[in-house]
Formats: sequence, C-alpha cells, structure tokens
Amino acid sequence: RYYEDVAHIASRICGICSIAHTTCSLQATEAAFGIKPSEQTLLLRKLLYDAELLESHVLHALFLAAPDFLGVGSVFPLVETHKDVVLMALRLKKLAYNLAEALAGRKTHPLSCVVGGFARLPDPADLRAFRKKLEDALVDLDTTVKLFKTLRLPDFTRETEYIALKDPREYAFISGLIASTDAGIAPVDKYLEVTNEFCVPHSTAKYTRNKRDSYMVGALSRFNNNHDQLLPRARKAAKELGLSAPCHNPFMITVAQVVETIHALEDSINLIDKILARGLKEENNAVKVRAGRGIGAVEAPRGVLFHDYTYDANGIITKANCIIPTNQNHNNIQKDLEALVPGLLNQPEDKVRLTME
Repeated sequence: RYYEDVAHIASRICGICSIAHTTCSLQATEAAFGIKPSEQTLLLRKLLYDAELLESHVLHALFLAAPDFLGVGSVFPLVETHKDVVLMALRLKKLAYNLAEALAGRKTHPLSCVVGGFARLPDPADLRAFRKKLEDALVDLDTTVKLFKTLRLPDFTRETEYIALKDPREYAFISGLIASTDAGIAPVDKYLEVTNEFCVPHSTAKYTRNKRDSYMVGALSRFNNNHDQLLPRARKAAKELGLSAPCHNPFMITVAQVVETIHALEDSINLIDKILARGLKEENNAVKVRAGRGIGAVEAPRGVLFHDYTYDANGIITKANCIIPTNQNHNNIQKDLEALVPGLLNQPEDKVRLTME
C-alpha cells in the first residue's frame, strides 16, 4: 500500500487507542523518509495524545475497574448508587472525546493526522473554549481522587520488570528511549532485543520477556520509570492515593491511570497556552518519498507500542512489524495470576473470580 494509506489502516488495529496507532505509524513513516515534524505538529500531536489518554483512562478507571472494586457487575448498577460519579465520568469522557475530535476530525480513526503534519488545523477559538472546559474539569478529577481514596484494593505485590519510554524533557508519551527498571536505557531501534516475542502452547497470543520471565508496560510502568516528571497536581494526587515508586502491586495500575489522567489534563492546558501563544500557521506537508526503514515508538494508554516499516523508492510499504502493549502484558498478567491464586483458594468461588478479574 502507498504510504498515505498506512496510518489510516494502522488506526484500525484498536478502536480505543487508534490515535496511538496513528501517531506511531506516522512516526515510523516519517523516520523512513527522513522527515522531521515541526514544533507546531509536535505540540498538536501531544495535545491530541493527552485527549486520548484522558478518554481511555476514564473509560477504564471509572467504567470498567471501579465497578469491580465496588463489587458490582458493571457500571449500570452504579447509576442507582453512585449517579453523580457516573455523570462525572461521562462528562470527562465526552470532553476528551470532543477535544480529540476538534484536533483530528474524529477521535476513533482520526482523519486529519498525516505524514509531516495535519491536513486541517483546529480553530483557535475552539482551543480557547476547550481550555476553559479543561480547567473546570479539574474539580471532577479532584472528586475522582476522593473516590479512589475510599476503594479497598487487594494487598498483593509481585516484583517484575517495568518498561516504558523515557524522555529527559517531560513525562514521555510520544518521544524518548526505551527505559527498563532492570536494564536501564536502550534506543528505540533495539526494540526487538527488549520485547523478545515468543509463542506458548496454551495461547494464540504472543508473549514477551526481557531481563526476567516477564515484564509490565502501561501506566504503572510509566509511573515507576518517570514519576519525578509528573506535573504538580498529578504528583499531589499520587501522594494522596498512596502511590510511590517503586510500586509492585499490579492492582495499583488503575490508581496510576487516575494520576496520569490528572497529568494529561494539566498538560493539555499548558499545551493549549503554548499553541495559542505561538499562533497556528498553515504548513507545507509535502512529502518526498524514498526507500528506507523507520521505527515509531509511543506510549499507548496500555503501554509502549512499536511500529516498524520498510518502504521502497516509490513509497510502497514492503514490510511491517507492530508490537502491541496488550501482547507485552499477557505474560506478566499470567505470572501475576500464578502468584495471586494460591492465596485465594480458601475463599468462596465468587470472591476468587472477582479478585482475579
């Protein structure tokens, strides 16, 4: 396929984090063609990324995980018992979705993100309006922190290796090198030496491992590697929620997501200020194709994601490899369950099932 099609196809890998796949895909193509995106493009991509992270983390923390921690089957019973919380979650999710829509044409399978830049720029008036809404939403995130302070998470720890991108300039989402709590720093082009995919007889999913028998990616891994780069409100929330590095309790992933949600909202406000201060300008996104290989690496909400492309001289992709964060976590989840279950066997079956879920 021609390079212009690739990011749109890649966005279909995941309907929840299609912006992550789009961004990673564009990075790989730009690296192959020797294209360096402008400061404006990077600022808009970071803002778009914050929107996806906010939307995805709210979905998981408040719609999927909170019902488990509260001992109910889904979010629907919470409409009766915690109506204000459900309405708050819907507000936050809608705000993030609409911000992504304003930046990329639509949140799921974005339209305006292209190699080298954006096919359409957002309206500055819309950005100013979103800034006000984001500031107002800080109150909702304070409420989210108060809610999670009341939840009782299982007291379970299993030490593992935590892998995430790391950038000395900021809490890394779309830039940086590969960081491991066990092995230090590695360049992105060494991703195959870090991920080491392998097959197991009991699953159709590939597993990964690096220095130990498994490793974790995602919010807790990012926190363990980059906690000192969180913005002030997020750092305060982590302290309030009892999250400190290194944290080896996998149930705290959801708490790390809440902390990252606050960071993303703070960061969004700062980014809008920077974008408006420098002004939005139409840019030349003309692309000169060439034969080459490029690797993209970003932090999808669920962890580090890699896209590796090879193009011929006509701009046709001839080879591609994608390593997805969910697959990188399969092995670690398996090891967590193997360590967790023996301590649950004297409990009722429903309790065992709920704890595992």
